[in-house]
Amino acid sequence: MNHRSTASFGKRQEYIAVAELLRRNYDVYMTLVDDQQIDCVVRQEKDGELRYLDLQIKARSKDAKQATTFAALTVRNPRPNFWYIFYSERARLYWIMPSLDLVRLANMNKGGINKGKFTIKLASETKAGWKSHPQFSAYENAFPKLNWTD
Repeated sequence: MNHRSTASFGKRQEYIAVAELLRRNYDVYMTLVDDQQIDCVVRQEKDGELRYLDLQIKARSKDAKQATTFAALTVRNPRPNFWYIFYSERARLYWIMPSLDLVRLANMNKGGINKGKFTIKLASETKAGWKSHPQFSAYENAFPKLNWTD
């Protein structure tokens, strides 16, 4: 992948994930800058009440050596309304995960330059195709988890 492709890949994948949210009838607002780990906001209304979900989108390209591993993740201020959308272009899968679950299930790096950051491997390739690891299967393509149900 050349520099221009690498530099624009993340933004392209953000737009693809946002398009998927819009296709599923979510009310999505894009942020102008991503300095608070928020790529977009989903606005929800229920019985006259409003709720907002902050979303961080992470993607791995089809050429990535580790197609479903997301490493060196910084998770600032995990909270109930802060969600991650992970997308693997090669596996063609999304994982929709609350930040609180991410910090509970991911591995925290114990040393090195990424000490304190998180690494998560969501799936492995099998003869039958990509398969989410058991602890992450509930998050696979789980866009309905974003719905306001309480």
